[in-house]
Amino acid sequence: MSNVENLVGEWLPLPDVARLLDVSITRVHSLIDERALAAVRVGERKIRCVPAEFIQDGHVVDSLKGTIIVLADAGYSDEDLIVWLFTEDPSLRGRPIDALREGRKTEIRRRAQTLAW
Repeated sequence: MSNVENLVGEWLPLPDVARLLDVSITRVHSLIDERALAAVRVGERKIRCVPAEFIQDGHVVDSLKGTIIVLADAGYSDEDLIVWLFTEDPSLRGRPIDALREGRKTEIRRRAQTLAW
């Protein structure tokens, strides 16, 4: 099991993401292409999946897209940015994904922007 698989507790295969968001599978692929979601291949069968915590109350976590774009612009791959989002940060009292889910996007974006320098 890779580091990213260990960090993220629950993974959702793309068809499950489509069901939770009540959209077509092609829309899920578009969300990934638009950088609203990030996906990696996990598990023994290397199925493309999204961290379950990217979905909240039937929607993609608010502010996730902008954060993914900032991290991608800093050169992070999908796997790298997922690791960053799910790694504990004592100065945050949790993980960046937790802060985004709580609506603290400004602090997370500021930290993500510093990674580009």
